[in-house]
Amino acid sequence: MKQLSLPFMALMLSTTVLQAACYADYKAKQDNPLRLHYGVAEVDGDCSVGSAESQLGDRLAGDGWQLLNVLGVFDDAGLDERKDSAGEYFLRF
Repeated sequence: MKQLSLPFMALMLSTTVLQAACYADYKAKQDNPLRLHYGVAEVDGDCSVGSAESQLGDRLAGDGWQLLNVLGVFDDAGLDERKDSAGEYFLRF
């Protein structure tokens, strides 16, 4: 069995750590009566706006919300600054 080099192992570990946390901030709505909300949700797998859109669309629809748009994706470093703005929709979906 081949031994893996230390730099390769470090790269693999850092990639795993980077993929460990991904979040998206988004806007959603409900009709009749019109309600809007801003929220933050965790995204599984690929940390991209496209992946967040597909995951959040289904999650929100299950509770009667329609995804309007995903504003962006970010890691743990961006969580605290968004917590107050998201209020009850912080990591709800």
